[in-house]
Amino acid sequence: MESILLEDNKHWNDTRAYDGFIGRKVLGKAISYLSTKQVIALIGARRVGKSTLAKLMIKELLKTVNAENIFFINLEKPEFIPYKKDASYLNEIFDSYLKFINPNIEQKIYFFIDEIQIFQGWELFIKSKYENSNIKFIITGSNSSLLTSDFATTLTGRVLKLFVESFSFSEFLNYKNIPHSSKLERITNEIQISRAKDEYLKWGGYHDVISVENESVKKDILKNIAEDIILKDIVPKHNIINSSQIKDLFHYVVSNATTTLNYTTLSRKIEIDAKTIKEYIKYFEDNFLVSTISSYHTKITQQIKSAKKLYISDNGFLNLGVRRSLDNGANLENIVFLALKQPCKEVVYIKENYEIDFKCEDELIQVSYKMDSEKTKKRELRVFANFDKEKRYKHKIITYDKSGSFENIQMIKIEDFLLDLLEV
Repeated sequence: MESILLEDNKHWNDTRAYDGFIGRKVLGKAISYLSTKQVIALIGARRVGKSTLAKLMIKELLKTVNAENIFFINLEKPEFIPYKKDASYLNEIFDSYLKFINPNIEQKIYFFIDEIQIFQGWELFIKSKYENSNIKFIITGSNSSLLTSDFATTLTGRVLKLFVESFSFSEFLNYKNIPHSSKLERITNEIQISRAKDEYLKWGGYHDVISVENESVKKDILKNIAEDIILKDIVPKHNIINSSQIKDLFHYVVSNATTTLNYTTLSRKIEIDAKTIKEYIKYFEDNFLVSTISSYHTKITQQIKSAKKLYISDNGFLNLGVRRSLDNGANLENIVFLALKQPCKEVVYIKENYEIDFKCEDELIQVSYKMDSEKTKKRELRVFANFDKEKRYKHKIITYDKSGSFENIQMIKIEDFLLDLLEV
């Protein structure tokens, strides 16, 4: 046990152990939560950087807290697998830490637990410690089970949730050392930002992917991430016998990203019944591989029943589809959805004679890769006018490379949209 604890807690011997880690936009909010009593839950897909964010929080704590009072443990270690159905083993891990390091228990202990969903009943362990001990819990999880009713009931009012995703475009530019924080910097580095845009649209924001140059290797890494989520999280949790079927479904779903889901068509292609496909896609959502949105309706029951459009959690995954070539329009639309997902309370599409890609609060947003022709402009005017005759909404078109305005429509090139949009 001692070697495992040391492996996960390099800061005990070297307080500068995490100095090389890349900063994240969400870090400021995460740090502000450290002073609260509540459990901090860092939630997101595998390998988006939850563990890195946790280590950056430790780096901040080390400025004022003794290293021995900060404890990090990754529950995915093979040594812990035999105990995953026994939440009481978490007590043994914590007791081993107390005996080995002998922290000052008169002061607060910061207990970081990585991939906590591995252990069944973990919330009972935290609840047992929460009220009667001087422990601040920071947990990470790769499954939306951290948000389910059982979890919410057990720890009601005791959790502050932070969603962690792969790099935003701004974080991607930071990684590339391309200054962009002011209008002057954007103009000065316009060419570099445009080149970075192309890479980001194609390969997304996973650090492991953007840190290598070889495109074949990038694709292999993305495949590995997706299969880890499917085979390590979804298949065992739901006792899925035929894992190749659910993997095939993911590749077909990727190929149809940004389109309306048709369970019957998918069923014919991969020979899985439509009900099972619907369940599998829900599992993909639960594990942050995909998101679905409904068609707007004034009656919420009708909106819930509407056909769903599907989007992928990172543009890099679009390279794993069964189609032979990437669709630039789909890449653009998917990245716009990902940017809208957090700042918008609800993202829906509209289908009334014509289709509007997104409705976000008081904005109607179309995605059009090219806006060079008058025919295209007339088409977009018609689409907006069809739904918004009284002009109650702001009208926006996100394009690959054009900015400007016509009629009452604002046209924004994608890099400006991504950088101007309010980010966490």
